[in-house]
Amino acid sequence: MQPQHLPWYTSHMQTSDGYVTLADGVRLYFQRLYIEKVGSGPKAVIIPNGFHLLDDFRHVGDWRTLIFYDVRNRGRSDEVADQSKLARGILEDVDDLDAVRRYFGIDQADVIGHSYVGLMVALYAMKYPAHVGRVVQIGPMQPDAAKQYPAHLRNTDATFAEVMAKIGHMMKEPPSGDPEDVCKKFWAVLRAMYVADPKDAERIDWGRCELPNERNFMRYWTAHILPSIQSLNLTAEEMVKAKAPILIVHGKQDRSAPYGGARDWAMQLPDARLATVENAAHAPWIEAPELVFGSIKTFLDGAWPEAAKIV
Repeated sequence: MQPQHLPWYTSHMQTSDGYVTLADGVRLYFQRLYIEKVGSGPKAVIIPNGFHLLDDFRHVGDWRTLIFYDVRNRGRSDEVADQSKLARGILEDVDDLDAVRRYFGIDQADVIGHSYVGLMVALYAMKYPAHVGRVVQIGPMQPDAAKQYPAHLRNTDATFAEVMAKIGHMMKEPPSGDPEDVCKKFWAVLRAMYVADPKDAERIDWGRCELPNERNFMRYWTAHILPSIQSLNLTAEEMVKAKAPILIVHGKQDRSAPYGGARDWAMQLPDARLATVENAAHAPWIEAPELVFGSIKTFLDGAWPEAAKIV
């Protein structure tokens, strides 16, 4: 459910959009939400790959400017045919985030990342500590992609098995028809993975199937993004470089990113706390909006929320 009473300023938000052109010529599409006469102020939150969050998260920033953008080779950003511009995978995304920060003239940005981008924003905090204010990781991928967690720190329940079986069948015998319709069929199956309560699955509308970059994402993921994540070696020396306070928000029933990974982030980062959402999966803001949004707003305002615990 969505919050019932949104602050007045959400109805006064202005929107602008455009492209950030990177040094290698690739363009990243953005939308900027801001309050007139206030939106140019010092507080800004950058949300990479966050267009599936836009409607729900637009009120999180209070008076802040919110900048959502499509990462490289995703969404409305340029399709990248030159494989050399994709070869570094998630490390390219880290540098692109800093390019977006510089484009908007932000000295220190707060950043929010969901899923694998939750991993990316932590990498950003390690590489560019001087330009990070606060970091929110929502359902982030684990720091060590190879680590296997015990049953109580991951969720491979019947829903997980059922969805994986259906997806496997679709991969062996791909549905025929219009590519956009095929994409929608895929997401109609996959969305059950992301919520703990099946009735909330209809709230998962992340496919953006009308966009070729999104329909082709799995090819990009398997060729570049996933290998770059698997090759990471985040030592204690690397972790300590992230000086910013980091709030991890993680559903305990998450089937996509194990809850154990959230605990590892909280234990290994130098200034991090974990807000556990008990009865939620990979989209905890859908199933516990007051807890998630309240915690994020308190954190962005400079304090640790009550739900955030040291692990």
